[in-house]
Amino acid sequence: GSTYSSKVFRVTFLTLAVSVAVPLLGVTVLLDCPIDPQPISLKEPPLLTGVLEPNTKLRKAERLWENQLVGPESIVNIGDVMFTGTADGKIIKIEDGEIQTIARIGHGPCGGREDEPTCGRPLGMRVGPNNTLFVADAYYGLYEVDPDTGETKTLVSSKTLIEGQKLSFVNDLTVTRDGRKIYFTDSSSKWQRRDYLFLVMEGTDDGRHLLEYDTVTKEVKVLMVGLRFPNGVQLSPAEDFVLVQETTMARIRYYVSGLMKGGADMFVENMPGLPENIRLSSSGGYWVAMAAVRPNPGFSLLDFLSEKPWIKRMIFKLLSQETVTKFVPKYSLVVELSETGSYKRSFHDPNGVTVAYVSEAHEHDGHLYLGSFRSPYICRLDLQHV
Repeated sequence: GSTYSSKVFRVTFLTLAVSVAVPLLGVTVLLDCPIDPQPISLKEPPLLTGVLEPNTKLRKAERLWENQLVGPESIVNIGDVMFTGTADGKIIKIEDGEIQTIARIGHGPCGGREDEPTCGRPLGMRVGPNNTLFVADAYYGLYEVDPDTGETKTLVSSKTLIEGQKLSFVNDLTVTRDGRKIYFTDSSSKWQRRDYLFLVMEGTDDGRHLLEYDTVTKEVKVLMVGLRFPNGVQLSPAEDFVLVQETTMARIRYYVSGLMKGGADMFVENMPGLPENIRLSSSGGYWVAMAAVRPNPGFSLLDFLSEKPWIKRMIFKLLSQETVTKFVPKYSLVVELSETGSYKRSFHDPNGVTVAYVSEAHEHDGHLYLGSFRSPYICRLDLQHV
């Protein structure tokens, strides 16, 4: 009797499965897909051993100003006064623990993803030699902000045509010590910041990666093109090259001026995560914050999907970016690189318990301040005690 009923069950189950799957497949074929994914070849992720061995060091960080700001992506200091830009378009000053909005480049309302292009989204931030703030706003372009008066000045508007194209996703910037040159990234010619997941998943190489703005001649030059999601940028301590994080490819390239156009080489390849921002460390190396990790041993969703565009198409036909984001493991990782790009140490928070969605590690006065593109706090890690 039981084999008969299990047979009936199997047949019924299969019939049901087919009757659900076939129309679903039909619908999926007919549905539009917002992205046109390209297959990408990534090497097998590096083993998380040695210096990269998982730990819980990031959990020693303390959350500051929790729920008083949201998405403090990039952090700078002028003395002990801290500045950051938030998801609701504000440029914020934190002095003696007090938070104050000093400027906005866009205008309200701010809130949903549909508001982002008008609200503005300040991402990379740097301090110039005259203690003014240089800010990369994803939607509006490159700005200079007076930290005392909050007055904003447009340096490069995203509406300006540069070699026939407007800027679509201005991301990060790095400034020479004399303040003359600003190197900055435009992450995509097609996608805006609010669609960054489409950009990662599509894998297109339409980032005009590196641009140079001369504050004296007011000229903009395109230095590198054809990168897959160019993101954080950092001048070397001697200012003889610029490092560029290529997020989708989990690597960092460097650009040396004077070489033929696109004179770029690999600095670090096949990283254990997707690099976001990069900043100097006091040891002469670099802090790199990872937006997502590629676990090995373990299952890396990103690597699994990289050469399967058809699965990506299915996913994005059926699910929104917000929904897909929920499947990305909340694993926070910050690595310190030496001046030559070898790993010196790594700080982990395996489930993003204390530190989540880390976008930048900014060292100041013996502490690492951790920015985040979506968490409602800044984290501070005491480097003497990790």
